[in-house]
Amino acid sequence: MESDLKILDLINKTVEQLSDRDSYDLVCHEHRLGEPLPSTQKLAKIVNMIREIIFPGYFGDTSLRSNTIKHYMGVYVDELFELLSEQIFAGLCFTCENPEMVDMQERRVHAQGIAGEFISHLPEIRRKLVGDVETAFVGDPAAKSQSEVIFCYPAIRAISNYRIANQLLKLDVPLIPRIITEMAHSETGIDIHPRAEIGEMFTIDHGTGVVIGSTCIIGNNVKLYQGVTLGAKSFPLDEDGNPIKGVPRHPIVEDNVIIYAQATILGRITVGRNSIIGGNVWVTNDVAPDSKIVQFKAREASFSDGAGI
Repeated sequence: MESDLKILDLINKTVEQLSDRDSYDLVCHEHRLGEPLPSTQKLAKIVNMIREIIFPGYFGDTSLRSNTIKHYMGVYVDELFELLSEQIFAGLCFTCENPEMVDMQERRVHAQGIAGEFISHLPEIRRKLVGDVETAFVGDPAAKSQSEVIFCYPAIRAISNYRIANQLLKLDVPLIPRIITEMAHSETGIDIHPRAEIGEMFTIDHGTGVVIGSTCIIGNNVKLYQGVTLGAKSFPLDEDGNPIKGVPRHPIVEDNVIIYAQATILGRITVGRNSIIGGNVWVTNDVAPDSKIVQFKAREASFSDGAGI
């Protein structure tokens, strides 16, 4: 009995400590009654639904039939509109700085307008992703078909999430785009910020460990291998010593560039068109067009009975 009382007292004290506002103030979102919260589960459903719309017959459990495709597209797009409108509305509510001054009905209508505008971009998103799939297939001797690329390659999942999120970001949707790309990061190990600008016919071979920063600009027909970092070299600081946000600080990669595994490219530099960056190199200066940047060749040496060590 005494032991039970001690445990109860310990739990009550813990609850008091966890409820102390000073302990959670910086990391707490105070929810307003009647406002929805973003849901990672619903966003995952939205992403899978968009993948199924873009690549019919590959995601979900609907078999593709030419005589039923229009029906299924209509059903999926209607459901997508409802789910996406709700999540955009939740994102707008979550990031609002002056909620007491906002008309909730106007905000809901605004969210529906954004969802409708996003859906109108799905054919263009599909066109770009078809190019990404074809580029991956043509560039990989191990790929047997475009179907294998869509089903199996993590890059297609990561790039599809990126292209969805990037379009939502262009429509000024807050928070939701970042959640969507971080879902792909967790799923594939490929980290693409939704604000990066990536051209057409883009592919990532293998993919694990790739990082593409928020202010990157990548041209057309660019190929990255696993472990490539397109990152920032330094961060300009404000008067309080904190990094200034939004400053262009990541590389520009022009058309027809290949960057091999584990290369690290840092800062607001330009990798010129038609260049090749070899594996495991560190690049912090501009690279002229048609360049080839590789490591020094390893020096060969032999030792006999410890001589030369």
